[in-house]
Amino acid sequence: MIRRLGLLDMLQLAAGISMAGPMFVVGFELLRTGRPVRGAVFLGLGAFALYFPTYLVNRIGGPRAWIRRRLGRGDADETERDDESGDGKWSLLERLRR
Repeated sequence: MIRRLGLLDMLQLAAGISMAGPMFVVGFELLRTGRPVRGAVFLGLGAFALYFPTYLVNRIGGPRAWIRRRLGRGDADETERDDESGDGKWSLLERLRR
């Protein structure tokens, strides 16, 4: 089955390209003018910026997960994880998920 791009996928791609595009241009220009180390650094930063929005949404959860959490219909696994920690303090990621 072929998975089509949804609206959120397109927004993630647009956000990544808008951040990474200038970095790729600068990286290629630095490589072309004979500064390979700086060019490689900018290309690496561009690759990171291209995939960071997708990573962030996948790590925190998509819009359906956000809505489920807001409505109080969380998964049973989440409540078990909360009970196992027992310290009452949430990490930054857990606070973002809630």
